[in-house]
Amino acid sequence: MGAVRTIQRGGSRFYIDPDRPEIKLPGVTSVIGMLPKPFLAFWSAKLTAELAVDSLPFVAQMAERDRQGAVDYLKGASRRYTKIRADLGSKAHDLFERLIRGESVGRVHPDLEPYRALFVDFLAAVNPELVRAEDCAWSDSYGYAGSFDAILRIWVDADRKPTPDRSGVPLLLMVDWKTSADTYPDVALQMAAYANADRIISPDGTSEPMPELDGAAVLHITADQWALKPVRIDADVFDMFVTLRKVFTWDRETSKTVIGRAIASSAQALVTGTQRRSR
Repeated sequence: MGAVRTIQRGGSRFYIDPDRPEIKLPGVTSVIGMLPKPFLAFWSAKLTAELAVDSLPFVAQMAERDRQGAVDYLKGASRRYTKIRADLGSKAHDLFERLIRGESVGRVHPDLEPYRALFVDFLAAVNPELVRAEDCAWSDSYGYAGSFDAILRIWVDADRKPTPDRSGVPLLLMVDWKTSADTYPDVALQMAAYANADRIISPDGTSEPMPELDGAAVLHITADQWALKPVRIDADVFDMFVTLRKVFTWDRETSKTVIGRAIASSAQALVTGTQRRSR
């Protein structure tokens, strides 16, 4: 028995069963990627246009020397932005895990310091108990897997506000850290998938049933503020994720089997003797 490994295939992440390596399940985020995102085309075009206008002299000089290079530079605006944000998010997630595990992190990079300070403020204001962190949620029933950020126990009063002295009612929550500019509805699909998985697989490959959760929340941290927001993970939300799981199978497997080889086609064009002799 070993740890859950992942592979990239066709632009999607797949999780490999540690006991049966022939079983490879798509990741939760890859399944959610089946959602249509028409706004991305506008967003990408906007970034490209802003880059062109803001760096017009530089782009003009580049175009004089290398037109294709200038085109590629502008075309890659959204990809570069996404990578920068993803790198920052990964480093922040690593920092949050260390902090919630009680590790002393010392000084951090100036870009991460606002996130460190705000996460420490969250810990003081809510005083959660860490139950699990960065383990794999695995669904045998629906065929998906994914690494979740944390399962936390928090205590709340009658108004569902956290009681940092832990005097209120305990709630067991699936929690996700987000460092994006905003929180978006698809986080509910992500959290519902994790919460409705059959089991949790630890880094050493051992597994146990997913505990009965009281709900889910997203901790949204930007460079200047944090907010803990409840997230719906009810049956309607999970049903939508299950639908996307079916769409994933259609996109990656079924769609490639539905059109067969032609059983009739137009006649080949006549090749004249003159054409044959001229070859």
